Amino acid sequence: MKSTRLRISGLLFLCTMAASVVQPARAQQNWIETGINRGQPMIRIAVATFPAQSSQENLGSLTNEFNQVLWSDLENAGIFEMVSKSFYPEKTPSDPGGVDFDAWTKPPVSAQFLAFGNAADINSNLVVTAYLYDVKNPANPAVLAKRFIATLNEVSTRETAHRFANEIIQTLGGGIPGINLTQISFVSNRTGHDEIWVMDYDGFNQHPVTSYGSLCLTPRWSPNDEKLAFTNYAPGTPQISIYSFLTHHLLPFPHYRGLNTTPAWSPDGKKIAFCSSMSGDPQVYVSDPNGAELHRLTFSPSVNISPVWNPKTGNELAFVSDRSGSPQIYIMNADGTNLRRLITSGGNAVNPTWSPNGLFIAFGWDVSETGTYDIYLIEISSGRIVQLTHNAGANDRPWWAPDGRHLVFQSNRTGTKEIWEMLADGTDQHQITTVGGNWDPSWSN
Repeated sequence: MKSTRLRISGLLFLCTMAASVVQPARAQQNWIETGINRGQPMIRIAVATFPAQSSQENLGSLTNEFNQVLWSDLENAGIFEMVSKSFYPEKTPSDPGGVDFDAWTKPPVSAQFLAFGNAADINSNLVVTAYLYDVKNPANPAVLAKRFIATLNEVSTRETAHRFANEIIQTLGGGIPGINLTQISFVSNRTGHDEIWVMDYDGFNQHPVTSYGSLCLTPRWSPNDEKLAFTNYAPGTPQISIYSFLTHHLLPFPHYRGLNTTPAWSPDGKKIAFCSSMSGDPQVYVSDPNGAELHRLTFSPSVNISPVWNPKTGNELAFVSDRSGSPQIYIMNADGTNLRRLITSGGNAVNPTWSPNGLFIAFGWDVSETGTYDIYLIEISSGRIVQLTHNAGANDRPWWAPDGRHLVFQSNRTGTKEIWEMLADGTDQHQITTVGGNWDPSWSN
């Protein structure tokens, strides 16, 4: 019994903290078809500064905010080469009549597309008129022409910039929607307790969801983003709780004896998989979101934890088990059949997360069992593996963005666990939390 408790504690630590040839991401970009650029060259885009149409102070500051957010969204998209503003012509347009096509297409600008427009205060509303032009096609340049009406405050201004950026990304990025209006849930200890928090994808608007003064872990979004399932220690033993963003209250879910943790929603939102030790060893179970129709999926005398669904098919689950002696990632059908081990090269492999297209799994891997984890990506069909983080502390708990172009993860490279983002090929790694310790992120849908 004591050895079982030790294995449970060890796997929980690994899963909350953190025969293929592994090569650096840059050597493998030609086969990482996650949607970053689909094998196509980066799109060279210029983004002219949107001017405020009046000298009103509030409009000026909000217009500056709009410009900064729009640029950041497009720069982070992973499909654009942003033209440096130092190359821009002296006169930049605020409406279609001001576009000088030669100035934007000739070196050093050499832009393919130009975003431009203006912002105005009309009837105490922020009104943004925005355009996207194909400047290499002066005969028919208009790609997008949008007018956004928002409240004159920071939140609405940022949302307006996100919406225009999403329109550009979806239009030029192969129809894949942008992620600029998505959110990230995570665990933070900044109040003195480990509580569930939520923030915008870029780290703005960080706020708590729970306030139990206890331990809350493993937040996971429902497919429609209306609910958040998580591990809640407030009842005394770790239990699955489901928070509703519509009612701002917990929804009914049974409390089982022992350990209950790592919930995961099925792609259709009709099932929840989770780990429970109700029958002894921690096993993977699945039930309806209200706890009905409970089924046990694993039967190994070992720790089985951290299930995640294949979001493309809903017919498979990946999970972590120490049945081979060390934590490893396994895949099984949604009914528990057709079990197979995914990572066969040893070490400790934990915290799998399935890409939206179902072709890849990102995970944390301590290859040499030194206790230092890095983020890796495996192509399931071929078994090819690429390492995404290198020589920068311990990196674990990856989670895919819904566009398949980005990953969020936790890293202690600054000395404190914080939330970081990167493109799915390992490039453009940047920190998005700075207050307290923050970890265990999950991206909304």
